[in-house]
Amino acid sequence: MTATGAPGGRTHPQAHPQARPQDARRQLITEYVLEHATATAAELAGLTGVSLMTVHRDLDELARLGVLRKFRGGVSALPSSVFESSLDYRLGVNRAEKEAVAAAAAELVEPGMSVMLDDSTTALALARLLVDAAPLTVVTNARRVLEVFAGVPRTRLIGLGGEYSHTHDSFLGVPCAEAIGGLSVDMVLVSTSAMDARTTYHQEQDVVLVKRAMLAAGSRKVLLMDASKTRRTALHRLCPMDDFDHLVVDDGIEAELLGELRERVDVRVAGPAS
Repeated sequence: MTATGAPGGRTHPQAHPQARPQDARRQLITEYVLEHATATAAELAGLTGVSLMTVHRDLDELARLGVLRKFRGGVSALPSSVFESSLDYRLGVNRAEKEAVAAAAAELVEPGMSVMLDDSTTALALARLLVDAAPLTVVTNARRVLEVFAGVPRTRLIGLGGEYSHTHDSFLGVPCAEAIGGLSVDMVLVSTSAMDARTTYHQEQDVVLVKRAMLAAGSRKVLLMDASKTRRTALHRLCPMDDFDHLVVDDGIEAELLGELRERVDVRVAGPAS
């Protein structure tokens, strides 16, 4: 396992006898198996309040996404770094929190600006809110963000090339970083996989390379984070928190950490999405 603080930083999930919505249920299963290393289907049915048949469907899907390894009678955990990079997995996690963060971040963007968006799922949520903010210049390495803006009137769209990553559904690597190096934008908005009060982190070197290049290209730098990524570390240091002009985070952040962060950066706390 990488140096990500995933299992150790998580609170112990409690059993919930009432059935949960599908995405929340699968996230609960993932958290539980990560903490306990293995679990039986019967154990997870009791945890989530659903039938064994439903649990098996959940486990089949989580195995397909590369989150868990299914074996006869139960499942075991894969290293968190394997699945936390998967776009398919990230799209289903903490969606309400990401949408709230995206809505708060959208207030920073004004018509006429040039903005650069990374390949995070929070930036994708933000992209969908910015289609009505034209005129804009949008620069991105994320294929799905390109799809959001393709054909939008009064929007200049610049796609960053590089080596295509199926896991991230985006373009990465040295060619992408070099393309970014020739640009200068009003605002860069990125997310990452982990942060503490002083530093931001990511588990993949290629991703760090591109995000650093993006941040160097922006006059204003905005970090978009849901609170589940706080008080954590990962293998590679991205940059100090002081490098950002703004941090947008959801209201699940701990009060003590919020106070520490406000000593280093302008923090905007996003409430529930309306």
